[in-house]
Amino acid sequence: MTDLELRPPTPVRRPPLPTGPLRPRPPRRTPWQALHAAVLRLDAATPAERDRAADVLRALAITGVVLGHWLVSGVVLQAGGHLVGDSPLGHRPQLAPLTWLLQPLAVFFLVGGRVSARGYEAALARGTGYRTWLKQRLASLLRPARAFALTWGLVWLGLVLAGTAHETIYTLMWLAYSPLWFLGVYVLLIAATPLVHRAGARLAVAACLVVAALDAARTVFPDSGWVDTLRLLNIPAGWLVPYCLGAVWAAGGFTRRRSAVALLLGGGGGLAALILWGGYPASMVGVPGSTLSHLNPPTVAAVAFGLAQAGAALLLRAPLRRAVTAPAPATTPRTRATPAQFLWAAVALLNLSAITVFLWHQTAMLTTTVITLGLGHSFPGLHTSPASPGWLAARCGWIPVFVVVLVVLGTAFRDRDSRRTPKQ
Repeated sequence: MTDLELRPPTPVRRPPLPTGPLRPRPPRRTPWQALHAAVLRLDAATPAERDRAADVLRALAITGVVLGHWLVSGVVLQAGGHLVGDSPLGHRPQLAPLTWLLQPLAVFFLVGGRVSARGYEAALARGTGYRTWLKQRLASLLRPARAFALTWGLVWLGLVLAGTAHETIYTLMWLAYSPLWFLGVYVLLIAATPLVHRAGARLAVAACLVVAALDAARTVFPDSGWVDTLRLLNIPAGWLVPYCLGAVWAAGGFTRRRSAVALLLGGGGGLAALILWGGYPASMVGVPGSTLSHLNPPTVAAVAFGLAQAGAALLLRAPLRRAVTAPAPATTPRTRATPAQFLWAAVALLNLSAITVFLWHQTAMLTTTVITLGLGHSFPGLHTSPASPGWLAARCGWIPVFVVVLVVLGTAFRDRDSRRTPKQ
């Protein structure tokens, strides 16, 4: 044996024993238990009078828009090394029914009209003036947009200084900034909320007539520039229709199922007639090479589609509400969250970051596309042409990566007020 082994151990100084009664330490919670506790707190903090169905509809609309853009926005690497935009819809017309599920903007404007009308009515009850209310509403929308615009402005400047090809810069800027059109229309409709609050149903009918009249003028005068200019009025008018329906919902309308059924059948029937006999395209989003787009500006077929979507959304209120509402505990409080409470937590978190997700989701796709170019390989579904048969399947495989990048971007650029529960 060595001296080290024979050396007696150094005595350990122990703290004095407590003289009072011992208090048992609470057991440490596992990450799974902490998650359950957070979900339970979020569910308990939700006011009982909150209509959770409206939040679910808004979350579904946001999810549909994001998935729709990711599935139809292709970025193709050309032989010269530059990027150009493309879409599988331009090569496969049979994919048009997919756009009926992944173009839910009318549902977003429906819920937005309801939220704005209720918020404006509550502001009036508190004695808050229109200007103060509008300033508060717009601040929560424009604050994330400023950070987004500034970031992409710096990206544009960097690309120009680096001598990037014009085609690549145009493709990236167009896809990145494309969500901003929605924000501009939404701000305009929020500013018109007092008028919508007073004359929601009548204003919706008037907006429908405006869109129909301007579409008819396009048919009668197909090559007139002044008609194309006037049809820009369809951008606010087309989305004003579901926004007004949301205000009617906020005022206590649509209490009977027959109203929602009438919207669903009337809008769906009108859409089918316009596609079959009116010459309108079946795709509810723009298709490269097509002479007519339902979104730029909205057509009467897009309005009919929005009416059908609004009717379906109103019919789904009760089952959606049940899906995210856990029954009250019989005796003792719960220690484990139910599936309904987990689902509600996901819906609430998505609603808290709705504008951020909407602004940055295309950036997540573009970031993935550009970074993977540095690997020196063209990846299917990311850099290849969407005309190939397996492109859509390959793109679906990239969606989890887009989600991870979007979470990182959302965390980095989240609004400081996003911790507050969104008001209805």
